[in-house]
Amino acid sequence: MLQHISPALNSCPAIGGVDTRLKSGYGAVMSTMQEITTAEQLLRAEGLGRSELIRGELVMMTPAGFRHGRIACTVAAVLREFVQKDQRGVVTGAETGFLLARDPDTVRAPDVAFVGSNRIPETEPVGFFPGAPDLAVEILSPNDAAGNV
Repeated sequence: MLQHISPALNSCPAIGGVDTRLKSGYGAVMSTMQEITTAEQLLRAEGLGRSELIRGELVMMTPAGFRHGRIACTVAAVLREFVQKDQRGVVTGAETGFLLARDPDTVRAPDVAFVGSNRIPETEPVGFFPGAPDLAVEILSPNDAAGNV
């Protein structure tokens, strides 16, 4: 299960100072909502908190624990340092959605992702990245089931 970076990290410089503070509205357990079934609806939704769209079903994600967030930030920092040396591409954090499928739509947000510079359009996407990252990193938590990651 993908989870949000710990609030103790507030702003992780390893992933470009991305604001990782928890917002209100996060649920304590996974739940689904029927109203959002497309990537466009998910992108326009406000106040949802951390969520993904899996085969047209909205899945709310619980916040990660401190250890999970620390590990994700460390992985992102190491990967980002390597990538930036030769401008190999972009490293993103857990809030970045990747549009993997249409009809029904699937938008996933790995804990850390890398997209090679050859795949980034001249006009950088404002919404979800169209397609899978070249590398997706998932930090497993003790309660994660292999089929849910």
